[in-house]
Amino acid sequence: MNTAADIMTADPVTVAPNTTLHDAAKLLLDGHFNGLPVVEEGRLVGMLTQSDIISMDRKVKSPSFFLLLGGYIPMQLPGQLSRDLQRMAATTVGEIMSPEPFTITPQTTAEEIADIMVEKRYYSLPVVDNGRLVGIVGMEDMLKRLASD
Repeated sequence: MNTAADIMTADPVTVAPNTTLHDAAKLLLDGHFNGLPVVEEGRLVGMLTQSDIISMDRKVKSPSFFLLLGGYIPMQLPGQLSRDLQRMAATTVGEIMSPEPFTITPQTTAEEIADIMVEKRYYSLPVVDNGRLVGIVGMEDMLKRLASD
């Protein structure tokens, strides 16, 4: 039975929270990566995906209001609007990465990885052992495994 250790890409390309989005986008494109682990002082602190960068081009939904007893009540939480605006103005990886990403261990089976990728729609899974990033399993790694069987 194959495990993450058998199919992962060891020593994956990573970025730091202060990496510019321009540089990160180039890495994603040049390496044909779905996502990049974000590492700080050897510790996984987040995950940057193609979707994170693409979401910067989304329109900000203007808050809706309704009138109640002569006062306006926002229908969108002010915090969400603020996060959307910050995301659009981001210039570094740390400003748009997904913090505390879902991780797997070297012992996670290929079947478990497939379930996670399909059910949770994660296309890149960081492999962590004793708190340290040791690899990454992407969709292409899973396809290579199937093609070699």
